[in-house]
Amino acid sequence: MSDALTLPAETRERAGKGASRALRRDGRVPAVIYGGKEEPVMIHIEEKELVKQLMTGHFMNSIVEIELGGQTLRTLPKDVALDPVKDRPIHADFLRMVKGGKIDVQVPVVFANEEASPGLKKGGVLNVVRHELELVCDNDRIPSEIVIDVTGKEVGDSIHISEVTLPEGSESAITDRDFTIATLVAPSALKRAEGEAGDDQTGAGMDAGGTAATEQGPDDDAAQEQEDKSE
Repeated sequence: MSDALTLPAETRERAGKGASRALRRDGRVPAVIYGGKEEPVMIHIEEKELVKQLMTGHFMNSIVEIELGGQTLRTLPKDVALDPVKDRPIHADFLRMVKGGKIDVQVPVVFANEEASPGLKKGGVLNVVRHELELVCDNDRIPSEIVIDVTGKEVGDSIHISEVTLPEGSESAITDRDFTIATLVAPSALKRAEGEAGDDQTGAGMDAGGTAATEQGPDDDAAQEQEDKSE
């Protein structure tokens, strides 16, 4: 997981829209720390510091150590609400980390050894269906990324979750099917060349041995998942 971030905070005594508006006028963002067996704690944090950490690109997948009244509380960001017009943070939620606890997180996928994939070397395209994996992890062992090796992959091959070795303490949150993460497909230029030349496996306009850019596309199980969520 990414290195822990530090966020100074102060306790807020009052809740409600009026109190929250007053904090925002002063450049502060109201927030809540919840989880575990303790009561939720209402806090406020500096807007500029929160924006700075959001701009790192990995804030939502980082442990955030909130410094509050001489204590350091280890948390995970769960939500940052943004103003729909000004796009500035107006509220944040943090989940308190407890010893031995589990957390549901989205972890980015990274593909390795693309130069060792025969299909990519022939001009195939890595069609990424899921750029992140939803995992259930020990809250003190959250991986920063999941690396998937594409060595030996040919055009037409698919990569499913069952092929991925997850780090110790992590498991897929989706357990009812062997879902697709990526497929190796022929670009339209390569398909046309195959139809014209039979066994020609080099994409038009691409040098033999070149690796095509990664593209994104849907698959059947991802489409079904979207349909299930909409019901």
